[in-house]
Parts: sequence; structure tokens; C-alpha cells
Amino acid sequence: MKNITLNALKTELFSGEPATVFAILDGATVSGLTQYLSTFSPRHVCLYPGELDPDMAEVAPYLALLEPDAAFTDWLLRYGWGRGWGIYGKTASRFSELRSHFRRLAKVADQTTGRALYFRFYDPKVLQLYLLGCSPPELHQYFGPVQQYLVEDDEPTRLTRMHLVDNELRQDSLSFG
Repeated sequence: MKNITLNALKTELFSGEPATVFAILDGATVSGLTQYLSTFSPRHVCLYPGELDPDMAEVAPYLALLEPDAAFTDWLLRYGWGRGWGIYGKTASRFSELRSHFRRLAKVADQTTGRALYFRFYDPKVLQLYLLGCSPPELHQYFGPVQQYLVEDDEPTRLTRMHLVDNELRQDSLSFG
């Protein structure tokens, strides 16, 4: 990603309220994610609770806080934007509240068998399709402490911002390049 586009994207992500920006990243999509998290050391947590075997830890989803001037943020946006590595969001909530919220969303029950299944809501395309089919109560449950979800568009210099307005999902396409 060109520096001018990276700077414009960072401006878009970190402008306005609320002030806390996060990403949920898919270890199954980002090769070596756990190593990058260890190297850059952003505040992060796996969305799967408990001690995971190494193979599962490599493909698990991770919640990470993003800081505007952090090396991790630059790395993530430079190499991951446009590649479906995960979703982004803005909140005014604490990290522990986000962690609890997203851990609840990571598993769903199969409607036929009742068996617990992992829900890959952190895939940008899955998130958009899922939210479009939600009722207002489901939207409120899914958004929880999140004011905005931000996902990459098919065009690398655009993003889609999703937020609730009067109990309805609003999607705004924003250009930053």
C-alpha cells in the first residue's frame, strides 16, 4: 500500500469519536499472525478461551487494539488491507468488555443439532452479509459496545462503515485514497 493511501486510511480509522480502534484478525487467513502479535506486542487476546493447542492458536481469531502511531498498525494496514484479514471497529468501551462481547459471538448453536459451531463473523464479507439479515434486536446484540464496524471494500481505497441509526443498519462507503 502506498504511504499516501496508508496515511489516508489511518486518518479515516482514527478520526472522530469514539477514540478506541480495534481489529479482529483471522489467524487462518493471516499466516504467522501469532508471531506478528508477539513481535509487535499490541494489546491483544485470542477470542477462543482457554489454553489452545499450537495448531488451533495459529488459526484462531484475535482481538487487537490499534494505536495510530504503532508499528503494528502500520504493518497491519500496509500488508493486510484489501486481503480480507479481518474487520475493524470503533468503540468507547474497555478492552475487557470487547473481549467478552466478541467471545460470546465467536460460537453459535447449530439450529438442527444444537451443536456449538465457530462463527467467522470477523471475515469482512461474512460480517456484511450477516448484518444485512439481522432484525433490530439482533443488530443491537451484535453491535453491543461497538459504535462502528469498518471493513475493506472491493476497491482498496474504499471502506464500508456500518453503524446503527434509529435501530437500523446504515452502511456508508467512504473513499480515503
